[in-house]
Amino acid sequence: MANIPLGKRMTTQDEIGNAAVVLLSSVSSHTTGQITYVDGGYVHLDRALINP
Repeated sequence: MANIPLGKRMTTQDEIGNAAVVLLSSVSSHTTGQITYVDGGYVHLDRALINP
């Protein structure tokens, strides 16, 4: 977990729920075909820096 950029912790259920609420609301009405990661930035890390 030390490799998670935002907060060095796992994502909470509330944070995942908040992302779902946004995607289900009218504010995302023009959003199509996207993958939304709610992981504190972990997926965007350069793996070469983590596992040399």
